[in-house]
Amino acid sequence: MQLGMIGLGKMGANMVRRLLRNGHECVVFDRNPDSVHALEKEGATGASSLEDLAVKLAQPRAVWIMVPAGEATEQTVTALADLFTTGDTIIDGGNSYFKDDVRRSQTLAANGIHYVDVGTSGGLWGLERGYCLMLGGPRDTVERLYPIFRALAPGRGDIPATPERQGMTGTAEEGYLYCGPSGAGHFVKMIHNGIEYGIMQAYAEGFEILTEAGGKQLPEAQRYDLNVADIAELWRRGSVVGSWLLDLAAMALAEDPKLDRYSGFVEDSGEGRWAIQAAIDEAVSTDVLAAALFRRFRSRKEHTFAEKTLSAMRQKFGGHLEQPAKG
Repeated sequence: MQLGMIGLGKMGANMVRRLLRNGHECVVFDRNPDSVHALEKEGATGASSLEDLAVKLAQPRAVWIMVPAGEATEQTVTALADLFTTGDTIIDGGNSYFKDDVRRSQTLAANGIHYVDVGTSGGLWGLERGYCLMLGGPRDTVERLYPIFRALAPGRGDIPATPERQGMTGTAEEGYLYCGPSGAGHFVKMIHNGIEYGIMQAYAEGFEILTEAGGKQLPEAQRYDLNVADIAELWRRGSVVGSWLLDLAAMALAEDPKLDRYSGFVEDSGEGRWAIQAAIDEAVSTDVLAAALFRRFRSRKEHTFAEKTLSAMRQKFGGHLEQPAKG
């Protein structure tokens, strides 16, 4: 199947590579020509502009936008709307606000252009592990694009089936899922990221308690000089708190036990705030998710081991290394 990809950054380029490996044809564009040329060498068709990309795609066209959410996405959608015709599809795979998806889909539908929102999780590791995809938009349009989503998703792999789901049909076990009409994909991803904040914060605080266990503020008989890197590795094996985020934390601690290369500054990309707003709109109590978001705000003023742990995990799965430690 043919797909256009706009935005060849950390995730976009690897998504193209995964699609090429699975026999799909990709036409690619990025404002950095070097990024386009690199993928041309790997089998993609390069485009010099959005206009050139639109010409090189066969109708009905499908283009995946993988640029920073916000103004960059809005401008790209608007530009494509002027180039596309009835039956073409625009896919937003970034972290857009779901209410923007609803608005865009309605505007594009007036001209017969389909709009699909895809919450995409996988970070830097998606090329090999695959991407977890949360899909929103017109069901028939989404289902027509299933070959693309199937190639990008992890597949069943070696993850055991949930016993209660034995014999059930669907795509969730494959790593992609139609969640509902326009905005539903990004809504589910928004909550996914809010949960991610909470899990990361729990690990970070727990590891800080472990590092402070030898402090002089404690009675001498209750002080412990603990090897946090070993404990993280231990918990990966059979513990109920095991997860991929713990795997990443263990990796970071093995490389740098004191996390000296991390400043502790932790950015938030918007989804956590939107998740809390959704909770307010629905009158749902989200104490943990709200506290985790506020802790990220505080991390920009002072940096503890907990915040260094957060930034280490974030760097490992997404390549984010905000304001590296000095010295």
